[in-house]
Amino acid sequence: MSTLLRSPKERGSWYWDLDEFDAPGLETALLLGARMTEVLTRHELLTPIQLEYVWNVTGMGTTGITTTLDLAKTSLGDQNLPERVRGSRPSSHPSAHISFVEVLGTGTWINEGGEARTEYRLVDLSLCTAPTGLSAELSVHHDVWGQYDFSGRPHPTVRANNAPRLTAALNDLSDLLGMPPEPGEPTYFGAATVDGLAEPDADENGLGPDVTNWFH
Repeated sequence: MSTLLRSPKERGSWYWDLDEFDAPGLETALLLGARMTEVLTRHELLTPIQLEYVWNVTGMGTTGITTTLDLAKTSLGDQNLPERVRGSRPSSHPSAHISFVEVLGTGTWINEGGEARTEYRLVDLSLCTAPTGLSAELSVHHDVWGQYDFSGRPHPTVRANNAPRLTAALNDLSDLLGMPPEPGEPTYFGAATVDGLAEPDADENGLGPDVTNWFH
């Protein structure tokens, strides 16, 4: 498994407000996650490995306890998965609840030489499980989707090998959910468009912004 440089904030993110798509709650969020990961797996962007979620207590906030649940022997669509999630509640906080679950796994990116590489958390998928409303967010933290790497050097072949799959996946997710995503707020590391990433302007030397100072 390769290791790409991962930005501390999103390179790009996409949000779907799904109040009218289905009822809120853990069960519907996990079923939604199953359907969305089917799309992402088809594009080799996310093969689920585990769920991760933080426990909170009303009036207190976070407990500081994060649970990681292995998906090796189950799937997001398993009807018993919601009870497994609830059954992992810390015994010291019997009233604790979760508001979001993150679906973590591996994806495939293609380097300049055309070789496929596996990367943990190539894309991240987060699902709201709270009764306030169903929503989903997809995010990326690597530079393989854009025209420039994090140091500002052009790598158009890397972009051409990877960005079209991300665009195709976003379009397929929009079809699945019946609406386009809302691009997330820009960060120091990049900005999203509805179907991909915005490209920064090059300087007089043909270089993009160098953001590597934030990695130290």
